[in-house]
Formats: sequence, structure tokens, C-alpha cells
Amino acid sequence: MTMETDVPLSHGVLKDIATLDAAICRDRHPNFVAQVLQVKEITSVGGPRRFRFVLSDGEFFVQCMIAAKMNDFAISKAVDRGNMIKVTDYSPSYMKEKLVVIILDFEVLTQYGQREKIGSPVSIDPKVNSQAPRPNSAVSTSSFYSNQPAPPPQRQGYSAPAAVSAPGVSVPENLYTIEALSPYQNKWTIKARVTFKSEIKHWHNQRGEGRLFSVHLLDETGEIKATGFNEQCDAYFDLLQPGQVYYISKCRVNTAKKQFSNLQNEYELMMERDTEVEKCPDGATDVPQVRFSFIDSLAKLQDVNKDSIIDAIGVVKSVGECTQITSKGTGKPYDKRDLVMVDPSGVSVGVTVWGTAAVNFTGHTDDVIAVKGAKVSDFNGKSLSLLQSSTMNLNPDIPESHKLKGWFDSAGKTASFSSLQTGANVGRDANLKTIQQVRDEQLGTQDQPDYFSVKGTILFFRHENFAYPACPTEGCNKKLIDDGDSWRCEKCEKTFPEPVYRYVLMFGIYDHTGQMWLSSFDDVGKIVLGRPAGDYMKLRDEESAGVVDEFAKHTGLAYTFRVRARQDTYQQTTRPRFSALSAVPLDYAAESKALASMISSFVI
Repeated sequence: MTMETDVPLSHGVLKDIATLDAAICRDRHPNFVAQVLQVKEITSVGGPRRFRFVLSDGEFFVQCMIAAKMNDFAISKAVDRGNMIKVTDYSPSYMKEKLVVIILDFEVLTQYGQREKIGSPVSIDPKVNSQAPRPNSAVSTSSFYSNQPAPPPQRQGYSAPAAVSAPGVSVPENLYTIEALSPYQNKWTIKARVTFKSEIKHWHNQRGEGRLFSVHLLDETGEIKATGFNEQCDAYFDLLQPGQVYYISKCRVNTAKKQFSNLQNEYELMMERDTEVEKCPDGATDVPQVRFSFIDSLAKLQDVNKDSIIDAIGVVKSVGECTQITSKGTGKPYDKRDLVMVDPSGVSVGVTVWGTAAVNFTGHTDDVIAVKGAKVSDFNGKSLSLLQSSTMNLNPDIPESHKLKGWFDSAGKTASFSSLQTGANVGRDANLKTIQQVRDEQLGTQDQPDYFSVKGTILFFRHENFAYPACPTEGCNKKLIDDGDSWRCEKCEKTFPEPVYRYVLMFGIYDHTGQMWLSSFDDVGKIVLGRPAGDYMKLRDEESAGVVDEFAKHTGLAYTFRVRARQDTYQQTTRPRFSALSAVPLDYAAESKALASMISSFVI
């Protein structure tokens, strides 16, 4: 950002924008200096924040919409009334015969300079002010007063295709980039590659029922989702194929519904009755194949919030068999396959693949896998799960993939890795804390959960209500109801002669800095008590004091616990609750070597 005290306005530039062809205007004015006369936020229920500027060139003023990526300037008041800005990227458009300039990028020139309005500018809108410019002879009057937007600027590295096309495919002149699309243009064409296509889904609600499908479209500037309903399913589902490039126009541009999309775009497209889709000729090499935004390393997943959507890349370390599970909510069967991938950060991460992608997976160990739009899970530690809209590429031809493959062939095959799901990683990436550090840093007191590892020795087990009768059906685990002679699962609608008991355990641990309570479930309970919960339930029925004695035998043992800390409210009191996600017995030989190495590093 530059700061100047005396910046001349680009007098006459708005007249040129209003009267000249956009391409000619951009050649003449690749950028221009204007004064901000007004900054106003436009309210939109459920939509993203948008800001409107009124810009003046000293002679005329015009309404402008700024791109969402520039919102911070308005929110922080880095741009305010009276400031001077240099517009470096813009796209003129018309709404109901009124000129609106879409400001895609700008620089702030004077933040604390001239506050008074410069000159006596009048509206560029011919309906508002009779002094506004009229189209010159080079541009027809009908063009100026129509709803047709001017062609967008040609961005570096992305230009209109050559004037040669496949038979029957015309090359449009008004090509826009995906980044430049907004509801304020009503005539545009994009050239984009389909990177994902969903299956046709059936829906029904109080208003009726129907079908829909969606695709993800990519060009060099960004991605956007497009959805087709009912007749559009018949018209475009077979035509739009993943990997192919198309000219697409006459879709409605809506505010994106983020709950149904993982793309980083504030808008999405809706196909309509007059939507036009034409396949580009073969060899559309100017449109990228895929666009990733990878997390820095798999170890960084430790700091990513649950349910976040990310891109990740790694080498396949293991491939599980394709299995089938039953959904708890719907009772429907789903195919799944579990993979494990690794990278040079020394971490291994589980990746769950669902549906047809799980059944048709053809990858092998040592392959590089790049996943786009995967969901972060925190069940039993951090892992990734592919959504219906996620994509997975094996051995993609990108620099990150080649670098990973070289690392794995030279060093990765013999390296050891720590799993984010088992809690075995107790180094820097596991975020190891003492109990006192947990309290000092107030972990578990914010809206989002915190994750850390702690080395602790078990001091005491709470032996009341340490287990519950669970449904034996795989994947259910719901608490059974005792009907006297049998046990009933309301979810499965089945009865069983006896339940399977699962741990709901509470125990206290300590280290050299303090004590804390941990809650845990069946997996951790089996590790710290050494036997299934059913064995202890039988012992309790036979001799209640025997359970206390058996629990006591497992105190005094040390583990590395992977812990989730989050807020819990009980009787109107909010406090942190700590849950053990995993437990790994301490390797005393490894701990001794680590301490010896630490001591030897001290300078005496």
C-alpha cells in the first residue's frame, strides 16, 4: 500500500468506461485513480458481506461493487470516505440500464489525505442526470442502454481461445473468468473444465419433489459449483463429463449455499431452461486440470478444527479391504475403504473412502494420492473422510506429487511414522503438554475443542457405572433396554438374550505438575484395564469388592494419552471436560534415550 499526499484523479475515465467498448477502454485505462465518495455495506440475509463504493473521477461518479476478497479494506476502514484509490482491475456491467463497475482489485493511495469532495462530479447514470455522457458514434445507443455487460478484462495467463473451433462450436466473444462472475452481470460465457459430477439425486419436501445434479467447474482463476434441476438433469447430465472443457452461459448466479458446497466461492450457478453448454474442441490446454490448496503437511492436521474441508497429499502406506457398514440414521448400507497415507512430516493419517470410489479404488501402496475437499474428523484422533463432492487423484502430474515420490523412494520406505489416530506421536507434532500447562493455557474453555497429548500415571478409577449394556449389532452400540428376559434395542428394533458391555470410564491421572480427570470409552478402557468391560461386570455381580481390587491393580501405570478438551455445561456451570481419545503405554527405553539426549544437549 502506498501513501501519497497529492494524487491526481483520472479525469474522464468514467465517461470512457460508460461509452467505449470495454476492451478499448481497458487498453486506454489499464488502471485509474478515483476518489471514494461513499462506502456502504449491503445487507443480505444469509448471504456474504458485500460493500458498495461510490467513486468519482472529478467529473462524474458511479456506483461500484467491490470483490469479496477486498472486503477487509472496508471492514477495517482502511478505505473510507474521501480516500483516493488506484483501481487496477475492473469489469463494467449494466443493471437495468444503469452502469455498475465491479472493482476486482485496487490499491489505497491516500488514507489520511483529502477528505473533501474534489470537483463537482455528477452521476454517470443518464436517467439520473442529463449531463451524463451519451454513447459516442463508435458504440451504438442500443448497446449502451441494453442490459448486456461489457466483456470482462483478460487476465494474465487466461485469454479467449483462438478463432478456430470444432465444427458446430462457435467461440464466444464475451468470455468471463469464473472469478469475475457475480449477480451483477447478466450476459457472460465461461470456459471451464468439469472436475466433479455428482450422481442424480431425488428430493422431496412440502413443495413437491424432483431431481438434481451438480458439477464443479474450474478455470485458471477459480472454481464454482453449478446445479441443474429436473429438465436440466435430462438436458445436461450426459453432456457434462468430468475432465472435459465447455463453454457455458445463461446460468443464474446465486449466493452460494455453503452447507451444500466445499468450494471457496461466494457464488454458485443454477442451470435454467435457456442455459447453453457447448463442448470445447479437443486440446483445451489453457484450462487447468485440477486446482489444489494443500495443507502444509499432514502433521498440521493436528491444528485443524473438526469438520474443516481441506486438500491434502501423501503417499499411500496401506490399503484396507472394501467393507460395508449400515448407517445408524437411515439403516442403509454403505461401502467404505480405509487408507493410510504418510508424508515427510513423520505422520500417518487415515483416509476413509466411501461409495463407488471405495469399490473402484485401484491404487496401491507407494502411490501418491491427492485428495480435494476432504472433511477432517476428530474421532479417536485426526483423520480424513471423503465426501460425495470430494475428489481423489492417484499420482497426479504436479510438482508436489513428484517431490513426494522422490522422498518416499529415497527415504520414506524405511521411515517410521506416528499415527494421529492412535496417539503414538508424542513429539512436537502431538502438542505434548504437562497438566499444569493445560490449566495455564485454559485449554477446553473456548468454543472450539483443543487437542493435546499428556504423559500421566493412573491414580484412581471411578468404579461406579463404569460400563453400560450395548447393542451387539456392529456399528450400533446404542444402550439396550432391560425387558426382564431379554434386552431390546430401540434403534435396531431387535431383542437379544444378553448385551455387550462397553466402557464409559472415568479415571484420574497425575504428573509432576498436577492431577486431572479423564473420561474415556471402550477402546481406551480396554487398554488401561486390560480386559473387556463384560469381564468386570461379571465380577461385580459375583463380588462387588472384587472390582475395586482389580481396578487397583491397574493404577500406577503410565501412558501417553491423546486428549480432547472442550466446554461442558452441567447445572448451569461451564467448565472444561477432558476425554482420552487414545492411550499408549510408555516405552521406558525410548523415554530414557530421549532424556539422555536432552541432558547431553545441555552446555555445562
